[in-house]
This record gives sequence, structure tokens and C-alpha cells, in this order.
Amino acid sequence: MDPFVEPAIQLAETWLRAVRADCALIGIETPRDAAGLIRRLIGQADREHFVVLFLGAKGTVTHAHVVSRGTLTSSLVHPREVFKGAILANAASIIVGHNHPSGGLEPSQDDLATESRLRRCGDLLGIPVIDAMIVGPGEGYYSASAGGEVHADLPSPD
Repeated sequence: MDPFVEPAIQLAETWLRAVRADCALIGIETPRDAAGLIRRLIGQADREHFVVLFLGAKGTVTHAHVVSRGTLTSSLVHPREVFKGAILANAASIIVGHNHPSGGLEPSQDDLATESRLRRCGDLLGIPVIDAMIVGPGEGYYSASAGGEVHADLPSPD
């Protein structure tokens, strides 16, 4: 085996355990809570990333998964990848989110279409999408569940 492969695998496994442990302690009670976690995971990325938070029956985040890494202005997302992770994580529900590196937080027509498609798939599978969010490098966030409004009260990441 390549001498770099084993250390890379160990590093990835260590990071995954840390993310799982970190996420498992986070209860999502408000859209602001979810936006804070999503921003911590992908908010400073220079390309669009799409992340899924998997929630247990009590609303606690059990896992987080970056489903897609895209370009400066788009990220390809398919329900198959979103819900594969949700099923494997035994998620009771999910929150989806992505970043806009430009800082604009208004959803595009593609964003709204993706959200609608994911919600329909979640309804069929019994794994509801409880929010669809957009974060950026600044302090605000967009939350579909909070009336589809942009909020400007997200604190800077740690």
C-alpha cells in the first residue's frame, strides 16, 4: 500500500469521529442554531458547498455531511445523495443548507426548485426536510422555515 494512504485514512477517520462527536452535542431549537452550525461547516468556503444535517427523533444533530462541492456560483445536488446519508444515519429529519460565497443570501430559482424537490422526496421517505438554509461569509442567513426571510443576526464563527 502507498505509504501516504494509511495516514490519510487515519486522519479522515479521526476527523469524522471529531465531527460526529461535535455535532452530537448540538441540539437544533431555532433556525439560528442550524445556521450557526452550517456556517461553521461551510460558511467560509470559496465555492458553493451543500451540507445536510441529520437529526435524531429529539432534534439533536447526529451527523453532518457535505453532499456536494461546486463552483463559485452553483453546486449540483441530487436527492439520491441527500437521502442515502439520511437513511444510513437513521435520521428522523434533515436540515439542508448551502453557502453563497458571494455573500448574497436570497435563494435563486434553482435553489427553490432543489428545496421543493428535496421536500417532496423527504415526504415520500418519511424523513422530512425541516429547513433549507443559505449562509455566506457574513453574519446573515436565509431560512425557508423562518418565513423565507434573510436574517442578519448570526454571530461570526469561532
